[in-house]
Amino acid sequence: MKLTKYNPKIHHRQSIRLQEYDYSQEVSNFITICTHNHLCLFGKIFDGKMVLNNAGKIANECWLDVPEHYPNTRLHEYVIMPNHVHGIIEIVVSVGANNYSPLQNGTSKTIGSMVRGFKIGVTKWFRKNVWVQDSGSIPSVWQRNYYEHIIRNEQSYHRIPEYIINNPSNWLNDKYYEQNN
Repeated sequence: MKLTKYNPKIHHRQSIRLQEYDYSQEVSNFITICTHNHLCLFGKIFDGKMVLNNAGKIANECWLDVPEHYPNTRLHEYVIMPNHVHGIIEIVVSVGANNYSPLQNGTSKTIGSMVRGFKIGVTKWFRKNVWVQDSGSIPSVWQRNYYEHIIRNEQSYHRIPEYIINNPSNWLNDKYYEQNN
């Protein structure tokens, strides 16, 4: 796999972040992280329930480890799906980062740094246990970015966990469903 360097003339990347929003403040965020090309890497849906394979179990462990690496967080509902992860991460203590840069001492505890840490943990496992590194090309595990939604009200706080919990039973209708499941 040949990596292409970012070229602003052909890669018109736009930030999904809200301008002027402090992503480190005490708030709950609904996160969706998709695999590269929506490949089903983490298991299968069987009778409306997610059955994790070894990679899915590692993704689950890495997700549950987020508060260990970022003590200012609390995890709420989440699900590891065949080709994506849905979860709610609550920041419980403000850390003073802004919406565009980490803290200067490298200890940023923003949602972006948490997602990045999760992705790195899963990717390291894939590189060590799944892909042969001698081939010279290691496929990507994740899409470049992730989706996030700031949970701003009580209605969202109740609707989103229900969506997460029911995601496996709704797999055939899920927008991330792929026939390669």
